[in-house]
Amino acid sequence: MIPIETLIAAVVFLLTYALIIDERIHRAVAAMAGAAVLVFIGIVPWDSLLDNIDFGTIFLLMGMMIIVNVASNSGLFEYVAIRTAKAAKGSPIMVLILFSVVTAFVSAFLDNVTTVLLLTPMLLYISKVMNVNPVPYLLSEVMASNVGGMATLIGDPPNIMIASSAGLTFNEFLMTMGPIALVDLVIILGIFIVFYGKQMRVKDSEKAAIKKTIDALDERSAIKDEVLFKKSIITLVIVVGLFFIHNNIGEILHVFLPFVDASMTFEPAEVALIGAALILFWSRAAPEMIFEKIEWPALFFFGGLFVLVGGLVNTGVISDLAQLVINNVSSTGEAMFVIAWFSAIASAIVDNIPLTAALIPLIHDIGATSTTIDIYPLWWALSLGACLGGNGTAIAASANVVVLGIGEREGVKITFMDFLKIGVLVMFVTVLVGLGILYLMF
Repeated sequence: MIPIETLIAAVVFLLTYALIIDERIHRAVAAMAGAAVLVFIGIVPWDSLLDNIDFGTIFLLMGMMIIVNVASNSGLFEYVAIRTAKAAKGSPIMVLILFSVVTAFVSAFLDNVTTVLLLTPMLLYISKVMNVNPVPYLLSEVMASNVGGMATLIGDPPNIMIASSAGLTFNEFLMTMGPIALVDLVIILGIFIVFYGKQMRVKDSEKAAIKKTIDALDERSAIKDEVLFKKSIITLVIVVGLFFIHNNIGEILHVFLPFVDASMTFEPAEVALIGAALILFWSRAAPEMIFEKIEWPALFFFGGLFVLVGGLVNTGVISDLAQLVINNVSSTGEAMFVIAWFSAIASAIVDNIPLTAALIPLIHDIGATSTTIDIYPLWWALSLGACLGGNGTAIAASANVVVLGIGEREGVKITFMDFLKIGVLVMFVTVLVGLGILYLMF
């Protein structure tokens, strides 16, 4: 017989999940309400509440939000967008390719939603200048954003959560998921050129006129604050550099400062907070204005979610599910297949953040219980599925919803079915190829 507290924890989690999907109540409120119920009835004791929250994930997100908020005040992203459009030299297909590459690259290091929020208006303007259908440009932008986010530890919230829980480094993520993201991006661009290539063809005379109009744009005028512009670039370079060496920071510092412990390492969250402190101090930006722009609902959503998952762990739901998986797979390869495809298909339907939060302890439990399954490749299978599942439907990732919303506001309507037709194809092909590469690696 199932213990009553196990049943309650599972029901509260599923009801909260339903409220998150329904979206009539803000997902942060739904997660906090679910967490409050578990604390109220003692399934998650107040004394151990904080033990359930992954502060590495929350502080990493907070630090990167501060850096992006300060940098965006400089006009840096508008400058990049104009330079990208000029590099295409009037070719609509090159605009699609270059904007997708830039979006993927920026999304690998910054929040996906912020990236598309800053680049979409310029992309819409460029497609209007070229007098071409803007739909393929918007779709390729969101899909490039989701693929780019998969490439690094800080690119997408599921990766941040996985890395924080599994203790994976920035370089491990870049070396494992980076090549897959690159291959998948090429595949996505190929699919878009096959599907929409005819719509993007223009005559040579039209191409020359487009180039002349775009060349007339002045990227220097996009810079709102030249000093802040330079400080933002330097800060971003320092932060990315620290991410590369965060696991060896003690060895490097020990050479110059012998009193520093050579075995010291930085958590990714420490790097983000150091970068946030640096840009706030250096830019003299008003902290109250920057802190106001932090996505507090997102952080509270994560906090509530961690408590809900803690309830499932405390009552044994996760360990029972892990045992079920172990009983039905006999090798690491089979487990990778199950985790990757389940997380991809589920992420296309529901939010990939609560899904990742629920699967992380499941993988830990598989590792603790099974003697035949190596869980290290399972982390990458989870990252692959959770990130690429975001390309499956219009509601599968926050970046999708944001871009479609901006498009609709500007008179460019992309229906759920419009997205689904190409999204499902992109999702299945990229997950299939990505999983194949993971099999070769492990």
